[in-house]
Amino acid sequence: MVMKAELVFIPMPRMGHFVSMVQLAKLLLDLHPNLSITVFMMKLNPDAKVAAYVHSLTATRMKFIDLPPPETHEDGSLSNFATTLLQTHGPLVKQAATNIVQYSTSVLDSPRLAGFVLDIFLTPFIELGNELGVPSYVFYTSGAAFLGFQLYVLDLHDEQNVNIFEFKDSDTDFTIPSYLNPVSSKLFPTVMLEPESFPMVITLTRGLRKAKGIMINTFWELESHAISSLSDASALPVYPVGPILNLESETEVHQSSDIMKWLDEQPPSSVVFLCFGSGGSFNGDQVKEIAFALEQSGHRFLWSLRQPPHPSKGPRASPTDYDDASEVLPEGFLDRTHGIGKIIGWAPQVAILGHPATGGFVSHCGWNSTLESIWFGVPIAAWPVYAEQQLNAFELVRELGLAVEIKMDYRKDGMDSGEIEIVSAKTIEKGIRSVMEEGSDVRKRVKEMSEKSRKALMNAGSSHSTLRGLVDDVMNNMFTKNYQV
Repeated sequence: MVMKAELVFIPMPRMGHFVSMVQLAKLLLDLHPNLSITVFMMKLNPDAKVAAYVHSLTATRMKFIDLPPPETHEDGSLSNFATTLLQTHGPLVKQAATNIVQYSTSVLDSPRLAGFVLDIFLTPFIELGNELGVPSYVFYTSGAAFLGFQLYVLDLHDEQNVNIFEFKDSDTDFTIPSYLNPVSSKLFPTVMLEPESFPMVITLTRGLRKAKGIMINTFWELESHAISSLSDASALPVYPVGPILNLESETEVHQSSDIMKWLDEQPPSSVVFLCFGSGGSFNGDQVKEIAFALEQSGHRFLWSLRQPPHPSKGPRASPTDYDDASEVLPEGFLDRTHGIGKIIGWAPQVAILGHPATGGFVSHCGWNSTLESIWFGVPIAAWPVYAEQQLNAFELVRELGLAVEIKMDYRKDGMDSGEIEIVSAKTIEKGIRSVMEEGSDVRKRVKEMSEKSRKALMNAGSSHSTLRGLVDDVMNNMFTKNYQV
């Protein structure tokens, strides 16, 4: 009888994390015919984008189980959000996983539970895997360098009794093994600089050390130093399995055909694309500085301009499209830039980055966006906004030479509206001109890395080989496990 294995994926119910984990699942399924995957879908507030994405999938041997929403509401902060998920869904996840184990032991030829794959924010579920006698892997949606930073912060806390939030208002350089250059505390994520959220980070990072291994959305050729430093400093296995991207953008292109038609009319590599992620938006003063910079640069542009959420919506509310963008732009801007620029709302980012007319990307440096820009060979002008993006920008600009800087230490999260710095039009214009420079060293390096990113997932490529070895280990090891229900 052919033995079959089943992995249970538990992603965060947020589009960026969810899509990456499902794409990882699809790659694993392609590598072994006797592997199946079940995705637990946790819910606090319904996410229409996640539901639509799941509905569009046609992968075989992958199923989705909706866990019933608890009688609670989402808290505003990320730390409370993650804590609430664990508290409310812990019993639901345990029951669903137990059902899989019971079914596999009672039905002939059914897959046997081989392990869990968890989002970084859900490492406490490793204890459930231990209860059921199966290994737990963590899928890390950021890069290897930032994972090294997290582990470094944990070691400072546990071994030297140093709390990183004590350096919130300083400009102190740290020597961190996963980076070649000293890293300023000005670039540390806000979530690690706040005493209220720091304990949550420590708890989740500690959980990483309990995992069977960590799958990282990166590839050896991009972050060889960081990956090597993780292997040298920790007995915990790390698996670079990326770049894991959602490149299936036909629906996006159809819905935004006017955008693509406009790009079709532009010369190759002539358009600078500005987009700051699902949470990226600026106040009116900053919008005007960006507009002045674009106008002065003279470059063709495609600008995803979005309206900040109203404060009453809470700190985790997303930006929305403007009904009339001219209200926030300088007077006459649209007339003066007619023909060379286009203002849009939500952007089909993958389709735009993959279009031949796109020559540069003013980006917040979210990790998914970073990998997408590298995949398509489009250089970045780095303007981080929140989360770990400042350190991503540092890595791209200083460590790898794959981006130019606009404002590396800019941040919005954790700041009152009156404290947020206004980046000048002159600084922005300089970054735009630099990223659009033909024949620059940055552009050449990005093109070279683009080729390496694609080869990494080809047969015998670095990430493909890692994924194959991981699947073989899962299949070979599962039959020695004892199940406890």
